[in-house]
Amino acid sequence: MTEPIVVGVDGSGRSLRALVWAAHSAALHHCQLKVVHVLPRYEYDVPFYPPGRFEEAAKRGTEIVAEAVAIAREAYPDLDVVSALPSGKAPAKVFLEEAEHAHAVVLGAKGEGGFGNLMLGSVSLQVVGHAASPVIIVDHITTGHRRVVVGADGSPHSTAALDYAFQAASLRKARLLVLHAWSMPCQPEPPVLIDPDPDEIAKKHQHELEEQISGLRNRYPEVEVTEELIRDAPIPALTRASDRADLLVLGSRGRGGFHGLALGSVSHQLLHYSVCPIAIVRPRPEPTPA
Repeated sequence: MTEPIVVGVDGSGRSLRALVWAAHSAALHHCQLKVVHVLPRYEYDVPFYPPGRFEEAAKRGTEIVAEAVAIAREAYPDLDVVSALPSGKAPAKVFLEEAEHAHAVVLGAKGEGGFGNLMLGSVSLQVVGHAASPVIIVDHITTGHRRVVVGADGSPHSTAALDYAFQAASLRKARLLVLHAWSMPCQPEPPVLIDPDPDEIAKKHQHELEEQISGLRNRYPEVEVTEELIRDAPIPALTRASDRADLLVLGSRGRGGFHGLALGSVSHQLLHYSVCPIAIVRPRPEPTPA
């Protein structure tokens, strides 16, 4: 694999946990780890740093990157680690550009800036909503479950998430839980005389789920897969499952909602509620014809 795993660092505890997760993932994929710390010169068209302070911030940024590189290399001596200290652009723009040529982008749930009561930083939210590559948001690292959970609903974004989840489970030698939450359809107008049969609807969902993952089962025969259909709303079902997982994988949006939104409501809410690291995956764009 030639595409690197990119991790953003800013010296905060969450970004260091993101670094640890990213270094481990890069070692599993046998790919390069790229450590990035962004120094924006301007914000809202006014100088971001008072005169003389940019040099001080640049020095601090260099120290942050050097510390992060040292941590990654100490943990994984054979890992190819490079770094970058870009300036003059907003952090979200930098990571969106990095995502164009990355295997994945890994960020902490919240960095040094922003409001202390927000669970997800504005940079992470912007990158998750628009990145071309998968984005992994790390708050707390969970280990020992040896299980990856992926949400499936039959959408193209869900298919991309399943592909990522099967690969992640295979590399980590972990079990894979494919979770599909469903509910009874709304009563039509005018109401029908015969109520829909919940068992028949559940069988239909089961059949659709098995069709969606059959090819991946054949591609990854070593992965122990469990399918779970839950008659519940997806947010509480996936939140509960994340409490027993080392990674939760979701498509950036599902079947419902407004298609003009960059991020679906389920993915958006799980970014706040997931107990474990969460990967948000969208289908790779088709290459532009020459």
